[in-house]
Amino acid sequence: MKIEHNTARIRHLLEMYRLSVPDFLEKISEGLKNPITEGDVFGKEIQLSHLKRIDKLFEKGLHYYLDPKAPDSSKEVSVFFRKEEFNQESLNIGAVKTVNAFEDLKHSLSAIAKLSDYTFERNIKTYSVRSDARRVAGELREKLYPGFQTKRRDFLKAWISKLAEFNILVFEFVETWNKKEKANIDGFYLKPNMIVLKRHQSFTREIFTLAHELGHYLLDEEEVELVDDQTMNLRDQNRVETWCNQFAFHFLAGDYSTALNELGETGPQNDYHRETIENISRQTHLSRLALYTHLLFKNQISHANYKKVKRDLKEEHLRKQDEAERERQRKKELGIKSQGRTAQPIKSPLFISTIQQAYYSGVLDEYEVCKKLNIKPEKIGDYIE
Repeated sequence: MKIEHNTARIRHLLEMYRLSVPDFLEKISEGLKNPITEGDVFGKEIQLSHLKRIDKLFEKGLHYYLDPKAPDSSKEVSVFFRKEEFNQESLNIGAVKTVNAFEDLKHSLSAIAKLSDYTFERNIKTYSVRSDARRVAGELREKLYPGFQTKRRDFLKAWISKLAEFNILVFEFVETWNKKEKANIDGFYLKPNMIVLKRHQSFTREIFTLAHELGHYLLDEEEVELVDDQTMNLRDQNRVETWCNQFAFHFLAGDYSTALNELGETGPQNDYHRETIENISRQTHLSRLALYTHLLFKNQISHANYKKVKRDLKEEHLRKQDEAERERQRKKELGIKSQGRTAQPIKSPLFISTIQQAYYSGVLDEYEVCKKLNIKPEKIGDYIE
């Protein structure tokens, strides 16, 4: 069966996803004996089966390609039209799809806010890379730091709530184990006030990512990227990334950055200050390797000793992974069912209050509230009085 479609909308998606026509055709032809050709896609009509393959890639819904209206390629629509280069050199399909989904959500929330007289005004001033990152971190800890909590998820949740008080929206996205192409990013910042984090098994990494993306918010510099706390002090990064990493470190470290500086030389003669580093890691939610990287930057540990510590920490991590896998296999052999379930993303109070206000203003009905909050109808009473 063939149907008419709007080829401009397909080309619009290719531009947004930065996909060449050959790469696009290769992806939608996967598993086919006879590959789909450019003529098959960009003619006046298209096989419905081909269109379904295209939508399997982009997940826009078949109606999107049948709409005769020209697609909107303005800068307001997507960060991929506002910005040519990203810190992450190569964004995969999963990453672009994730960013686009949250960009759509941002536009939706903006419209909802206007209809329900809600505001997302910026409450924190904009800084520049010329500002001292450590000083800015110290100033903003007083406003934006939630207070220390031992459990990292509790700390992250409290911090997301604290940022909501200043009209900063933070979202998590969770990828299931069977997702075909997982997003090769840790987080991103979208103007004017949205930060998005990828849920990790390591909340330490997610916490650092939030601190880093908060830096992008303060500079008002959009970015989509992997965030590595091991490179936070390296000088070969661009000025924005260096600033965001320095801000993130000092925001989380607080007064412990002074304690690190006072450690002096770190090496085998003092067992690499392992006990002190582990304690500071627990009290700051910075990884031990991030702390050693800071010492390397301060010339308090040699490159050789740093490499040894890094190797030891990696071996420790792999050993714990092996132990966890053996325990899973043991339980499986004993017939003990796993109690694990898909992780649920933390919901920002600012997001919830926006949806609540829209409901009370008559902008959203109960069905739309459930859809936006991703809850079952029987749970709506937990959010709507």
